[in-house]
Order: sequence, then C-alpha cells, then structure tokens
Amino acid sequence: MSIGLLGKKVGMTQLFTANGDAVPVTIIEAGPCPVVQRRTVSTNGYEAVQIGYQAEHKAKRMTKALKGHFDKATVTPQKHLKEFRLESEESSQYTVGQMLTVVLFQPGEKVQVTGITKGKGFQGGVKRWGYRGGPKTHGSMFHRAPGSIGASSFPSRVFKGHHMPGRMGTDTLSVKGLKVVQILPEQNLMLVKGAVPGPAGGLVMIRKRRG
Repeated sequence: MSIGLLGKKVGMTQLFTANGDAVPVTIIEAGPCPVVQRRTVSTNGYEAVQIGYQAEHKAKRMTKALKGHFDKATVTPQKHLKEFRLESEESSQYTVGQMLTVVLFQPGEKVQVTGITKGKGFQGGVKRWGYRGGPKTHGSMFHRAPGSIGASSFPSRVFKGHHMPGRMGTDTLSVKGLKVVQILPEQNLMLVKGAVPGPAGGLVMIRKRRG
C-alpha cells in the first residue's frame, strides 16, 4: 500500500478545458492529516504509518486509552484513524506529528479513492440485482417477484449465495485510476476526474497509485 490521505467528499461539478470540453470532477477536502504513529518491523512486525483526520475537541467522546495514544504523540485527538502499510524506506520519511497535506498529490497523477456507497435500504431483486421481471400484461401477476428459488424434489433447498431481495448499498468501494485534475493547497481541496463512492460529506481515503 502507498501513502495517502483521509478526506471528505464535498460534491461534484465540472471544469472546462482550453478546447471547451466539459470535464466532470469530484471535489474532495483532503487533510490535513497528522502522523499519529509509526509502526516498525522491530516493534510491531510490519512497517506502517498511522494518520488521523478531523480534530476531536470533545475528549469525553473517547476512551482513556485512545486519549493516551494521542497524548503520547502530542497530537490533537482525531475523529478518524487510518494505517497505510509502507516499505521501510518510504515509512522512514515520515515522523510522528508531521502534518500531511494535499500537496502530497500532483495534478496529472492517478489515485485510488475508497469510500462507503450510498445506502439504498431494503430493495427487491429488480433494483438490487437487475432481474428482468415477468410479463407486464395479460393478467401475469408476476411483475417484479423473484420467481422460483429452488425446486421441490431437487435440490430441495436454496443454494447459498442466491441473489435475493435485501439491504442495498453501504458497501466499501474503491475506484482506481482517477486522474487528479487540480490541487488547491490553500483550501485543502483536490479535484479528481469522475465520480467517487459515497454521499456528499462522506469520509473517503485517497491513495497514490503505484506503477
């Protein structure tokens, strides 16, 4: 895994190129993210950098153990924590207390954005799995029902994993290869081409893409 930032999806808009082409972009408020802890092979068995996002000023919302974790790093308590596993050479570039900002990324490079998709609630098979549905006329009475899910004599059961109605959305989803269009360091904003998972205001993780 490569280094990255935590951020918040602000929303979508469009930019216009010099030729007049409209480019759909998502605005992300990325960071600033303080380095809370460095994990090493000698101490923890692996190399990683732990970062935080969004200062939490109400100490009563966290446990004493977590508060002590931030006090040890002399970092303001954060609402969100995330680890990025790195190679030892890359991990050694970061120190506890260091502030990572959106300048970590450059316009033109590709990134991977991970978020939690919008929740759709309980949905039927037509919307959730793309069922075709039954005939719409001639007294069918079979329009959006799931239909047969298991025969009587064989197999006399419903196969595990069979697509059925159920709760849809709220899944962790990563979108790879999104191009960074613009960086606005003063506002901690980055604009990436295309859509990213989740609603406006949702937490997202932005990582550098290797290769």
